[in-house]
Amino acid sequence: MKTMIAYCGLDCEKCDAYIATKNNDQALREKTAKLWSELNNVTILPEHINCEGCRTNGVKTYYCDNLCAIRQCAMKKSVSTCGDCAQMEQCEKVAVVIGNNADALKNLKAK
Repeated sequence: MKTMIAYCGLDCEKCDAYIATKNNDQALREKTAKLWSELNNVTILPEHINCEGCRTNGVKTYYCDNLCAIRQCAMKKSVSTCGDCAQMEQCEKVAVVIGNNADALKNLKAK
């Protein structure tokens, strides 16, 4: 499995926070902060949009590093991704991601 697949199965290389970080793209940071603020009904500033990948060493967005229940659970269980968890099929946390992104489930089932 690619190291840039997040614990939930999303592809970090397609994430605007990752892309903005890798390209040092301030305009994309601003656009992403605005969108994520609206979607989550919270204030997210452009300086919060920095991430080098969910499962890699390096900077993460505040949400991913501190608030993502999926990431915290996977790290606690010491699994590479939710795809390695025996309880994935019944997991309400990852079900939200899988339900909104068919590729996430494919990524989690890929070995």
